[in-house]
Amino acid sequence: MVTGGQRSGKSLFAEQLTLSLAERPIYLATARVFDSDMQRRVDAHRQRRKQRWHNLESPLHISQHTFTSSDTVLLDCLTLLATNWFFEMDESIDAAYDEIKREIDGLMSTGATIIIVTNEVGLGGVSGNDMQRHFADLQGMLNQFVAAKAEEVYMIISGIPVKIK
Repeated sequence: MVTGGQRSGKSLFAEQLTLSLAERPIYLATARVFDSDMQRRVDAHRQRRKQRWHNLESPLHISQHTFTSSDTVLLDCLTLLATNWFFEMDESIDAAYDEIKREIDGLMSTGATIIIVTNEVGLGGVSGNDMQRHFADLQGMLNQFVAAKAEEVYMIISGIPVKIK
């Protein structure tokens, strides 16, 4: 698991880590593109990865893909997956959490090496908005769930990786 604040360098670190483990890694993208800013971000990530990666897009059902124990998969990112499920489940924390846990368990059951990028959304303080607070609760629960399952956890701070597990 690779975690940290927004724009901390999580994805770049996770991509480098993944490339150190696999010749042809799989990039499992969870983003939904709703505007030109998000499209620019997605395009920048694609350009950085170039042709060495096999790219898959799954905004909700990450466990639908078939992987083997010889595959290395980078899921980028859990926060966008959580956002997608949060709204899919009408902002129900419990329903979204249950669905995402099932999806993560399904993905991990493939035997592939899985690297998951996520955000520490609570580092920015407590929002005055109910929906944002509820989402922060969901994200925190998911981060704890994934961190408990992970063999290694890295926190990226200003582009510097700190191994915390």
